[in-house]
Amino acid sequence: MSKNTGDTYLAVGIGIGLPLGAVLGFIIFDELAIGAGIGLVFGITVGTAIDSNKTKKE
Repeated sequence: MSKNTGDTYLAVGIGIGLPLGAVLGFIIFDELAIGAGIGLVFGITVGTAIDSNKTKKE
């Protein structure tokens, strides 16, 4: 079960970080790909951090 929740948090992090980063990258850098890359890294980081925090409490 913990494997599935880890994948869920990672997917949610990527799902939120990728579009948000793309929009911010388009606004700030005027380049969609740069923002999408930054958002992807941010999403993976946040999803992994949430998963690590939840796993530690269990």
